[in-house]
Amino acid sequence: MSNPGRPAFSGLIYFAGVFCVGMYFTFSAVQGEMGLFRRTEIEADRDALIEQLDVLQADIARMENLTERLSDEYLDLDLLDQQARDVLGLMRSDEIVIR
Repeated sequence: MSNPGRPAFSGLIYFAGVFCVGMYFTFSAVQGEMGLFRRTEIEADRDALIEQLDVLQADIARMENLTERLSDEYLDLDLLDQQARDVLGLMRSDEIVIR
């Protein structure tokens, strides 16, 4: 005689297995190494690095400008005077220093 509860039980086991596999893939898609949360972290890191790059490029442009202004081809005497004062700590006798 066949057991009437047996097909329902095997269907339940099949459904539970498929459900567990589906949950695993869903969890992996959200929390996994290449999941949605990791993608958001990567995009945030990329944006932070782009901001750092912009700051560094601005610093490089400023330094290139200062280097050009102190080069042999183009000498900015005011900048040279300022740099000498900053580095050597010198001032003229008619100047007043406020700290």
